[in-house]
Amino acid sequence: MSTSVHPAHPSDSGAEPLAAAAPHPLDNPAWFALTGAHARFAERHGRAVRYPGDMSPFASLEDQADPAAWADLAELLGPGGTALVTGSPEVPGDWQVLEGGEGVQLVGTDLRVAHDPHAVLLGADDVPEIMDLIARTKPGPFAPRTIELGTYLGVRENGRLIAMAGERMRPQGGTEISAVCTDPDHRGRGLASRLIRAVAAGIADRGETPFLHADPRNTNAIRLYESMGFALRRRPLFLLVRAPGDATV
Repeated sequence: MSTSVHPAHPSDSGAEPLAAAAPHPLDNPAWFALTGAHARFAERHGRAVRYPGDMSPFASLEDQADPAAWADLAELLGPGGTALVTGSPEVPGDWQVLEGGEGVQLVGTDLRVAHDPHAVLLGADDVPEIMDLIARTKPGPFAPRTIELGTYLGVRENGRLIAMAGERMRPQGGTEISAVCTDPDHRGRGLASRLIRAVAAGIADRGETPFLHADPRNTNAIRLYESMGFALRRRPLFLLVRAPGDATV
């Protein structure tokens, strides 16, 4: 059975519409996740937060244009510490941008979701296989504890993990679908679409809206997402930044 996803409405779980907060939660998803659904994971100093390093490289600031918030993040990371920030960060001049650029953010405004009886729930025991699949497909940052952020589903064939997708950031009213990847030998079979719809079904069951991020150069993936009912919302920055100071001190 499949249903279409539209912008989330309040539910018994307490989810709020994505449009309810100002600024919009998707403009600064890591902040709203780490001060909301993922607060139990947050490492925080003042107006800066981050995930543990073995979980995710993302960090964020309450106000991405506030020098005082950046000073809080520098304290949190330590001299020469690094983090991945997304949104519209205004990086101070004494920080170093190591790499990054513009991404695309798409929201499943007309996504048809469907639970998949053949998808298997992935857990801690599957992490070695997950990390091997991630290394071969490179869908984006993934650490040994990333799986704790939400539900991860996979497809196995002859006992071997050949495709997966799961949940990453959970800002107010929405959940990011991430780590969408398929073994190169098994592409073209619609496994990614099946898993996206299945993960999104769980998100919709909570009254939340699925969204995802992609590299704008990955036109094939973006075309797939749009064909499934995702719509471009904005083009946020993804920047790997280094705090001031010498990491050896």
